Amino acid sequence: MSGTTVALMWEARATEGRGAELLEWARARAGELARPPLRSELLRAPQDRVLVITWWEGAYGDELPELPEPDAGAVTRPVHRWRFESLGSLGPLGSLGSADR
Repeated sequence: MSGTTVALMWEARATEGRGAELLEWARARAGELARPPLRSELLRAPQDRVLVITWWEGAYGDELPELPEPDAGAVTRPVHRWRFESLGSLGPLGSLGSADR
């Protein structure tokens, strides 16, 4: 185990009137990943956008379970995907470290 945490972000925009459908589709697919993530979060935004963030133990370049592409008719564009490596917590609100004090 590497001790590193990687966050995968998956974001899609539903076609007109299909936001609730895309949200439920993403929820179901997140529950079907090959293995459970350390943490996951499902979010929505205006314009029927859906965001899924999953956190995994592993290195930045590791192969990790990801959500698939939804049916082309359900989204207005290809899914956007981002991968981030955690650098640690910022701590309590307003406590960003000694440079802030």
